[in-house]
Amino acid sequence: MPLSFLPFPFYGVPRVRCAFQTRAWGVSEGPYAHGNIAFDVGDDPRRVSRNRREFAATLGLSALAELDQRSDAVVFDPPAAPTDDFDAAPPFPCGGGMATDRRGFGLVIRTADAQPVLVTDRAGEHVAAFRVGKRESRSGFLGRGIAAFCRRYGLAPRDLLAVRGPSLGPARTVCERFEEDWGAAFERWFDARSRTLNLWRLTHDQLAEAGLPEEALFGLDLCTASLPEAFFSRSRDGVCGRTGAVIWIGGAKRAGKKRQRRSEGVSLGVGTAYDDAPPV
Repeated sequence: MPLSFLPFPFYGVPRVRCAFQTRAWGVSEGPYAHGNIAFDVGDDPRRVSRNRREFAATLGLSALAELDQRSDAVVFDPPAAPTDDFDAAPPFPCGGGMATDRRGFGLVIRTADAQPVLVTDRAGEHVAAFRVGKRESRSGFLGRGIAAFCRRYGLAPRDLLAVRGPSLGPARTVCERFEEDWGAAFERWFDARSRTLNLWRLTHDQLAEAGLPEEALFGLDLCTASLPEAFFSRSRDGVCGRTGAVIWIGGAKRAGKKRQRRSEGVSLGVGTAYDDAPPV
């Protein structure tokens, strides 16, 4: 079965590539069929390993970086994730976001309803990837992550571009305990009649509040719960796999002073496709 990705171009930044994986490929079975790339959901790790190798090879990436996505931290220059066969999940650095300026190095966010948010500067020199679930939406993690990204690389929010990938849509984000779990600060995104919360709009507004211009904000309005053939969804299925959203920089690096690099985390507390687009 051929791999399936939804490519996204940041117009004017041809060196930066984004792709959002669908589940319609791969060798996993049962609730993980077919393209699960997550080790920690109960799938056969050998099948996961094969899917991950196919994922990287199809996009032409020399390396992938992933996170143990249970921490509110941004990991800069994360280590390459192993692509060997495993009998258990390999260790990943803890964080909810990561960033790099390395070329050909894919930053992968795994989701099954949460929002993957991919970010670049307009020069195409730096990229970042964030996982934004309900907890991160409540805590304001994305705004703090953008601020940390800008501080690290000397960027201004007005010079960033961001795209939100497929995720749980407004009509499927039911919040029966909205008053207890979210509260008055989020009422502008809540529809009391349907008891639903528009997390797509909330993420858009949090990016705008972080300083990104309106014209720099993009979204793929594809609801993971409503498209079972294309996406995994925890809210729909419970046990399920995860798909990957990936951003990377292609091309040669500009000449300049080399700096020592190391992997480190910063705690935050809490269409027209390219001429050489990835296959779809």
